[in-house]
Amino acid sequence: MRRYSSKLCLLTCIRDFELICINTWFGSADGNFDLFSRAGHRHQLKQSGVKAMLGRLSIAVIVLVICAVSFLSTIKSTSRSFSQSEVKVDTLWGTAASGEWRPSSAPRTAWPPPLTETNGYLRVRCNGGLNQQRSAICNAVLAARIMNATLVLPELDANSFWRDDSGFHGIYDVEHFIKSLRYDIKIVESIPELRKNGKIKKLKAFQIRPPRDAPISWYTTFALEKMKEHSAIYLTPFSHRLAEEIDNPEYQRLRCRVNYHALRFKPHIMELSNTIVNRLRAQGHFMAIHLRFEMDMLAFAGCFDIFTPAEQKILKKYRQENFAAKKLVYSERRAIGKCPLTPEEVGLVLRSMGFDNSTRIYLAAGELFGGDRFMKPFRSLFPRLENHSTVDTTGELAKNTHGLLGSAVDYMVCLLADIFMPTYDGPSNFANNLLGHRLYYGFRTTIRPDRKALAPIFIDREKGQTAGFEEAVRQVMLSTNFGRPHKRLSPESFYTNSWPECFCQTSAVNPADKCPPDNVLDILDSQLATERIIDSDSIASNLTADVNK
Repeated sequence: MRRYSSKLCLLTCIRDFELICINTWFGSADGNFDLFSRAGHRHQLKQSGVKAMLGRLSIAVIVLVICAVSFLSTIKSTSRSFSQSEVKVDTLWGTAASGEWRPSSAPRTAWPPPLTETNGYLRVRCNGGLNQQRSAICNAVLAARIMNATLVLPELDANSFWRDDSGFHGIYDVEHFIKSLRYDIKIVESIPELRKNGKIKKLKAFQIRPPRDAPISWYTTFALEKMKEHSAIYLTPFSHRLAEEIDNPEYQRLRCRVNYHALRFKPHIMELSNTIVNRLRAQGHFMAIHLRFEMDMLAFAGCFDIFTPAEQKILKKYRQENFAAKKLVYSERRAIGKCPLTPEEVGLVLRSMGFDNSTRIYLAAGELFGGDRFMKPFRSLFPRLENHSTVDTTGELAKNTHGLLGSAVDYMVCLLADIFMPTYDGPSNFANNLLGHRLYYGFRTTIRPDRKALAPIFIDREKGQTAGFEEAVRQVMLSTNFGRPHKRLSPESFYTNSWPECFCQTSAVNPADKCPPDNVLDILDSQLATERIIDSDSIASNLTADVNK
């Protein structure tokens, strides 16, 4: 359309130029001069009309130049817009543009070390899957800091999602966890027994069910009061029990220190993950896709109509047993992007972007619902598919396919992949945490399909309207950020995007964005050593006082 309008503009200019020239040679200023009927005035024309003729010619030239410049600028703009409709796949295999930002979660303002004498012990039970538990652990550390409490090593619920009793010790490196957070809180593996009057007494924690997304004020008032009263409190369940948006950058940076530094999987999990990544990368770049086309998510989303009556019955039963009753209309849900992308739709998005069938893809997914008929179209587009079972030569994962170990390995492979693509990042803790971790890990490329914008394009395709399909998909995908730093807007989670709190700039204009000093660890070490000396002196003076008594 822009090309047509520019051509029309140029033609109009040429027409106007011709009219001005005609009027210059054959007409007067008022348009009534007739060369043939007023031949007697030729002498007057030669003297008085030359100036007018030159004036009109000047105007004509100016009009033509303006139109030509306008036409050329339009052509440039059009060619520029056409070049932007092409996704540069080669650049996606690298990291996204950082804008001179780098990850940094070290304290930037006064951050005193934890006191030896705390207000009591904090126990928490982290429910849900691996990544929901991960967020809960971050919140537990922050809650302990807020209340000046000693955190008891968090409990991982074995009875909810995974039916896996590995616990914190079985998944995470406990020694590294405690050491990494020594500047922030005190941590013990269990509540110590009390000795009083020669007797050993076990301290029982007072159980509380915290409100969902509780504000900091709840912890500094009600929870702290109960802790001082009972010496220990037990918060259960502890999923989403502390507000994400907190107007304190240092508290948010503490969450990042926990999530991206302190929570490290056990050495054998890290070794197995690295072995798989090295095997995948031995043949070049690879992409990891979290293909969230599983029974629980489909039932949650209420996307039933594409399945057989028997499969719909299974999904509806699962939804009735696990989620609150709600009327869901498939066509309405799909139209607003509330349904997970099918494997075929994922393949079509990638193919429209320019990825070919040589692309190597690692699939992080549980058991896909609906069987092979949904995977067949995807496999025909991208035959080089792998998962942790096909690349694990140790056989360890085959024994733990649905447990925390398999989820932990999938997490690490997706974190280290050249490109990560979640297909349903709404309520998915796995995808959301990975998006945040990859952002912090150095703006590693992510492909996040805008399901709401893609929905009408796919619906039109199903109705036979295939003209311009790939171009329409490309335009949608080009509007995404591919892992660049961007402002966090609701409902995006802090764990999905911790920018700008957990990032800094070496040459920042805003003082709040300035990187901490290079010797920040030395400063924290010095503060911690000073605190220990003060505590030692206090203990010594108390002992001396007891002896004198």
